[in-house]
Amino acid sequence: MTNISIIHNNETDASTAFTRQSVVFDEIYSGNTIINYKRTRVRQHVLQHLAPDSSILELNSGTGEDAIFFAKAGHRVHATDISTGMQQVLQQKSAPYRDRISFETCSFTQLDQLQNQGPFDHIFSNFGGLNCTGELEKVLLSFDALLKPGGKVTLVIIPGFCLWETLLVFKGKFKTAFRRFFSSKGRTAHIEGTYFKCYYYNPSFITNTLQQSYRVLGLEGLCTLVPPSYIEDFAEKHPRAYNFLKNKEDKWKDKWPWKYMGDYFIISLEKK
Repeated sequence: MTNISIIHNNETDASTAFTRQSVVFDEIYSGNTIINYKRTRVRQHVLQHLAPDSSILELNSGTGEDAIFFAKAGHRVHATDISTGMQQVLQQKSAPYRDRISFETCSFTQLDQLQNQGPFDHIFSNFGGLNCTGELEKVLLSFDALLKPGGKVTLVIIPGFCLWETLLVFKGKFKTAFRRFFSSKGRTAHIEGTYFKCYYYNPSFITNTLQQSYRVLGLEGLCTLVPPSYIEDFAEKHPRAYNFLKNKEDKWKDKWPWKYMGDYFIISLEKK
């Protein structure tokens, strides 16, 4: 099997997994305190780089939670996703905002095939969607044709090291603690009975790939001190500890070494 076939099969498997999860996605995640904290942090980061009435190309838009938020804030969003199930849920939810939200089923590795080529003011991808491809360099290099001069990019990526995850070794969770280590060929993820590869990328991969045409605007760690959301009910079981850690993370999010130690990092760049 060729590398291209493997890549496309992985995208198909990821699409199948998230289509199966689309009908319960919001129910599973909407009430999670730490996920809501993560969404707030990401949105605050993006908003500081958006001019009024910006046009946004959203990749891996999921059920449209962020698209609706930015539409309510006065922006126009073209929401794309490879999962037909996610797109269907998004279409239903976004009906009241149809004048500000459009949608298109498309893989982020095939952005040259988008019917809506923009150009856009901003490209946005949240919560590690881009970790579902082993072709991130190809995706990043396709942004130029879709962005206006001075356009911006904000990506939320899962890196190759997470402090909280590594500390799980002390709870005997060795598989989880070390799953990001030695993972250059990806690690297997499992959602709704479907397996696909997840790849980890550090900030340097983004900056090195785009250094000729982009400058970095900001880099933050996300869930560096606040635990990852898969550590269930931490905020509810330990509210004082959660609030303490949240306040410290909000203060140190863009400081060394914390910006390199999160479950995710948020990076924004501007096209030169």
